[in-house]
Amino acid sequence: MEDEEAEAVLRAVGRQIKVWRDAAGLRQAELGAAIGYSEEMVSAVERGRRIPKPDFLEKADEVLGAAGKLASMKEDVERAKYPKKVRDLARLEDECVEMGAYASHYVHGLLQTPDYARALYVMRRPSYTEEEIDQYVAARMARKAVFERVPLVALTFVLEEVTLHRPIGGRLVRRRQLEHLLQMSALRHVEIQVMPTDREDHAGMGGPIRLLKLRDGKTMAHEEGQSYNRLVSDPREVQPLEMRYGIIRSQALPPRESLAFIEKALGKKRHDRPEVVQEQLQQQ
Repeated sequence: MEDEEAEAVLRAVGRQIKVWRDAAGLRQAELGAAIGYSEEMVSAVERGRRIPKPDFLEKADEVLGAAGKLASMKEDVERAKYPKKVRDLARLEDECVEMGAYASHYVHGLLQTPDYARALYVMRRPSYTEEEIDQYVAARMARKAVFERVPLVALTFVLEEVTLHRPIGGRLVRRRQLEHLLQMSALRHVEIQVMPTDREDHAGMGGPIRLLKLRDGKTMAHEEGQSYNRLVSDPREVQPLEMRYGIIRSQALPPRESLAFIEKALGKKRHDRPEVVQEQLQQQ
């Protein structure tokens, strides 16, 4: 593990489990048998080499009589299992009051369904292990908490037209992903725009952009490429990215037209939407 912060959390959790186990007079094999895990797993957790599942902590807490002290570490362990870059982004998302993102090759991570996200990680080369894929998908889904934050965060997204048509994960996964986009676009604090492929002038040719305006008034940017991820805090670098994102939004279809564009990609018609049917009935 190359993440010092996560290592420190796991070592601290492991030490606490060992302290409570020693106090209970149990060997590692005995604790493992009592909670349904192997002696090797207990040893690895105590040494900070393995990430304990919530079930492990809950059962160990009960068997060792820790009165909730071990079970309460589930949240810290949950955060520690996510990659550092994900934790850093999640912290910023927790602090932001407004966020804008342009995605060029696939649907933006915050808008992805679990199946769509999994398909993206499965196709990565060099390949990830199943454990790594589960970890990355869980981390991505956990960040969706930004949609439920109170007060609500203003969220805008610009997606390339190609992201609506590319059948990542297969046709069924694509269909459910498009349906999810329609559901998300119905949220009052979310705006989704589509950048048509036939645009001659396009300010986003440099790649994906994400901008986060924080509570303290500061704006951070996030850039991502095939071999790098970086947060940008220097106002001299952030300012042109803000300007670029504004131009991208102005070049993309407006939200209402984008909604119709997504429906068309899904094979739906405007009059299929319940609110439109109600509107037509009122006009009769």
